[in-house]
Amino acid sequence: MTASIHRSDAPVIRARTREELTRGTFDLLVIGGGILGTSIAWTATQAGLRVAMVDAGDFAGATSSASSKLVHGGLRYLQTGNVKLVAENHKERRALAADVAPHLVNHRPFLVPIYSDGPHGAAKMGAGVFLYSALSAFGDGMGRLLSPRQATRLAPGLRTDGLKSVAAYSDHQMNDSRMAVMTVRAAVDAGAVVLNHAEVRSLRTTRGRVTGADLRDRIAGDEFGIDAKLVLNATGPWVDHLRRMENPSADPSVRLSKGAHLVLRTPEPWSAALTIPVDKYRVSFAIPWEDHLLLGTTDEAYEGDPAQVGVVSTDIDQILAEASLGIDAPYLDRDHMTYSFAGLRVLPGGPGDTSSAKRETVVTQGRGGMLSVAGGKWTTYRHIGRTVLEELRKVASVPLGEDMADPLRTVPLPGLASPDAVAQRLITDREPGTRLDPLVARHLASHYGSLAMDIAALVRDEPALGERIHPDGPDVWAQVVFARDHEWAVTVDDALRRRTTVTVRGLDTPEVRERTRALLES
Repeated sequence: MTASIHRSDAPVIRARTREELTRGTFDLLVIGGGILGTSIAWTATQAGLRVAMVDAGDFAGATSSASSKLVHGGLRYLQTGNVKLVAENHKERRALAADVAPHLVNHRPFLVPIYSDGPHGAAKMGAGVFLYSALSAFGDGMGRLLSPRQATRLAPGLRTDGLKSVAAYSDHQMNDSRMAVMTVRAAVDAGAVVLNHAEVRSLRTTRGRVTGADLRDRIAGDEFGIDAKLVLNATGPWVDHLRRMENPSADPSVRLSKGAHLVLRTPEPWSAALTIPVDKYRVSFAIPWEDHLLLGTTDEAYEGDPAQVGVVSTDIDQILAEASLGIDAPYLDRDHMTYSFAGLRVLPGGPGDTSSAKRETVVTQGRGGMLSVAGGKWTTYRHIGRTVLEELRKVASVPLGEDMADPLRTVPLPGLASPDAVAQRLITDREPGTRLDPLVARHLASHYGSLAMDIAALVRDEPALGERIHPDGPDVWAQVVFARDHEWAVTVDDALRRRTTVTVRGLDTPEVRERTRALLES
């Protein structure tokens, strides 16, 4: 495929965005475009605030695209008796799957293998998955026990040696990168002004109060400034770095825990995920994801540079060893690995192991008035936006009265539609000779919802864009053009890792990367 006739206006649009960011004073400047910052920007904009959001890298370019891809109630929280938390998580999980993003959040059966030498018995696990289902009002069926034969039909690689029974329950999963970019689109649709690859060099202050930031566009090299009544630090693993810009003597407020994952090819598709007990409290996941198997995760303290976090050989050894507690060895061949990634959980500071630390959101205010928010998870990311909004209501400088629009209402993400219906339209509503392959159609429908029709329009105008990026994957070149023009993709990794699934499938060959670069720059 040669360079597209669809020429990019991205540099011009980027320059206009920088100019808009310098005009006037924003009610809120959000620094950090992960799940925290994006959710807050979306929620605050819905509430009537003029909001700007920037990120030094790509949106969801770090921790937020390195999750276990789960939207779940948290079965393990029942171990600690936190029934209320599980019920709240279930409520939000079902809202995301039914009303907010049914085109992005997918139902997935989960199995817990119970072995003769394992940490849990069948009676206990059977009661646990029943309670777990009850806390979601049995909306996804009833948790129950399965026989090993029933379970292996759902998870072909399940280790059966010593397998006594299998507890089954339901949760959901998603592609975290796609969820993130759709949430950014929702924030922009509501009125937010956003820019990625824009690094904060210093904070602006007025009479001791933080009132904005000076930044450098890492793509164009231009420097610019943003004025705001309130600045919110949502930089994840870098939260204390920004706090020290406000107050050089600020004590650390968080600690970091590294979670690594592996992505492997499988001989045949799995329809169910495994939750494999490692000990009485820890579990390892094996989750069907993007036609592969996602394994993980680790949980260990991390004190290095967040930008340098990555998967090392000991992580691979640990993940494969823990997976082998529930998966047959042929499915865990290192040669089947297509990708690996690691992210950093941001946990409240304190004593004890990171594995026992609370996964909660912490909001603090510095001496210059800057709010800092850290912690949380994908399942409750909308709640985080609401929590921070309540903190904003306490800040007099932000014009957020009770008569503002109610941000707690359920607002769907862009592209809301039935993936099955969209796929059917993509397959049938096309002119002869330009119809999309059914595999490609289903892939687009489940990653874009109704916005897949816009990608199909690109292919209709330029059929070469319907060519697959790599013959072994379902992504097509039109997705790169769409990512460039409508989803803020600037770098090759923006497009191949976070806007498409090319990288996680191990298909980002040098030729693919070079063609992608040419298309982004055309």
